[in-house]
Amino acid sequence: MNRCQFVDDHQRRFGVKRLCSLLGIARSSFYYWRRTAAARAARRSAEAGLAARIRRVHLDSDGTYGAPRITAELRDEGDRINHKRVAKIMRTLGIEGVRLRRRHRTTAADPAAAKAPDLIGRDFTATVVNTKYVGDITYLPVGGGKFCYLATVIDLCSRRLAGWAIADHMRTELVIDALAAAGRTRGSLAGAVMHTDHGSQ
Repeated sequence: MNRCQFVDDHQRRFGVKRLCSLLGIARSSFYYWRRTAAARAARRSAEAGLAARIRRVHLDSDGTYGAPRITAELRDEGDRINHKRVAKIMRTLGIEGVRLRRRHRTTAADPAAAKAPDLIGRDFTATVVNTKYVGDITYLPVGGGKFCYLATVIDLCSRRLAGWAIADHMRTELVIDALAAAGRTRGSLAGAVMHTDHGSQ
């Protein structure tokens, strides 16, 4: 038990001065602890509410979202929070996201192909949602020597997954399906810039 809490619980019987002396607590420290009790309770309540929201987002993602994605979701909902705090609470709750392992690069540069212009100028930040996106393709082993490809479209402002598609090939349709999914999520991608690594796909 906290020593200040002990003093508070027994002060009527033994007196604050005597208890603080016996427990080696400065009376000023005890009175400060008591004055700030309401603020501490409010912080604990806010922390519990945040933990509940983190758990909800994690469950809604079928346990796949890690701290960065959960942080982005909470920011979209209006929470002003950073990913370090989310990661700390996730560790306390004993939950974590799924990490995808890349077995090999799916983007192989074609030296004969003309390079598309870098419309974002290597600036992977955005201040407005639905203006800049980054796309990627990840290799997913599924057992039995087989594999699939996961194409993703991520908003550079919210860092939120806007669209995705999965297939057993790396043809153009895979990327088109991911972009179509993002378009359905956002309503429209008109005017937005899409950045991908230069590659054969």
